[in-house]
Amino acid sequence: MSISSTLSTALSGLTVASRAAEIASSNVANALTEGYARRELELGARVTGGSGQGVSVRGINRVIDRALLNDRRLADGSAAERDLRAGFLKALENALGAPGDAASLSARFAALDTALLGAASRPDSEARLDAVLQAVQTIAAQLRSTAALVQDARASADDRIAEEVAFVNGALARVAELNTTIRTSLGSGRDASALLDQRQQLVDAVARVVPLREVARDDGQVALYTTSGLTLLDGRPMELGFAPVGPITPDMTLASGALSGLTLNGREFIAMGGTLAGHFALRDDLAPAAQTRLDAVARDLVERFADPAVDATLAPGDAGLFTDAGGAFLPANETGLAQRLIVHPAADPAQGGALWRLRDGLAAPAPGPSGDGALPARLQAALVAARQTVSGGFLPGARSAAGLAVDLASGAASARLAAESAASFAGARAGALKLQELQNGVDTDHEMQQLLLVEQAYAANAKVVQTVDEMLKILLGI
Repeated sequence: MSISSTLSTALSGLTVASRAAEIASSNVANALTEGYARRELELGARVTGGSGQGVSVRGINRVIDRALLNDRRLADGSAAERDLRAGFLKALENALGAPGDAASLSARFAALDTALLGAASRPDSEARLDAVLQAVQTIAAQLRSTAALVQDARASADDRIAEEVAFVNGALARVAELNTTIRTSLGSGRDASALLDQRQQLVDAVARVVPLREVARDDGQVALYTTSGLTLLDGRPMELGFAPVGPITPDMTLASGALSGLTLNGREFIAMGGTLAGHFALRDDLAPAAQTRLDAVARDLVERFADPAVDATLAPGDAGLFTDAGGAFLPANETGLAQRLIVHPAADPAQGGALWRLRDGLAAPAPGPSGDGALPARLQAALVAARQTVSGGFLPGARSAAGLAVDLASGAASARLAAESAASFAGARAGALKLQELQNGVDTDHEMQQLLLVEQAYAANAKVVQTVDEMLKILLGI
């Protein structure tokens, strides 16, 4: 080997060692950076004139497992959706209260039962009549507040859908731009690893909203498809469409056209998994189902106490102790009843009524005998009477008002447990896939060992250059 070829080979080794040190240090520095893929140098022999002339860098490889990456993204989307469902059901259960909790709905019914028994035994006591009023007002207030929570959750979900649609559209446009930039960089021989990392982070974020699969294309570009095979991005990005409606009332549904659905390039699109699907499920399924059951409990209360057999001063069709916004309840107008449930104004001094009507009748023209406890006793009997629920999707069977409240809370608890179990499984699966993905990530111990090897290689090549330099000095000195 000639001196010039020896020097050329050593210099190529120094160049490669320098690049290897740069890659190793970059790996160590970004060991905890989300979306960063470990880099490896791709080396090859440098051939000049048919003979080896050292080593050259053929490229920089990002170490990723595309199949594992796609599976992890799907798992992330599923876990995010399940967490949304479980979060709503947990909030609903908390609003209703757990059995045994003094603030639970079932405990409120027990308090009303006790108050009515006390009023029946001492109908002349204003304090005991006031206890009845406070108990019925508390029940009505809890049903109203729980129903308000349900509709607030629907409105929030509608807003979040709009935000996530805007995010996905912007992210898809950005991925398309990165595709072009990456193609240009690779075409000019520049390292596009940092751009590839940025694109992966964007696609990861989109995959939590809309589960997708990434397909590699030529020149470093990618195409994105939904799990059902619809195109999100292949050359140019598609566009999701959605129109938020603002405040949502219980009667507003997707089927009636009062709420917006999702479109993809103007065509109907149903999100399958991801946070987008979770928000739609909350808005259109979970929350309306909860509203229906709350309305059924409110209807049961209204009808129990509106019976003229309970309060003889009422005519058929008159409002009883619990009312629909102060008036009589119409079965055709059950939707949203829980939000409108209030105590009859005639029994509430704050609304111009009087406490003695809880003893003498809501439509009584004047106070009756103060010792007559028949009406409070009949109200208590109506409260505990077994009655068939006609709406709400409850299992068949007659129940007391407290029993129906227990069934409502138990149903919410069961749904929450099932949702949390599904969320736990989805989260564990996503975590396991993430762990597998990290095994291909940066191992700082390995990278530090590589740096030591690079240091040795650099020193060896530097020694060759030094030796060649000394030889040239000797030759020039002859």
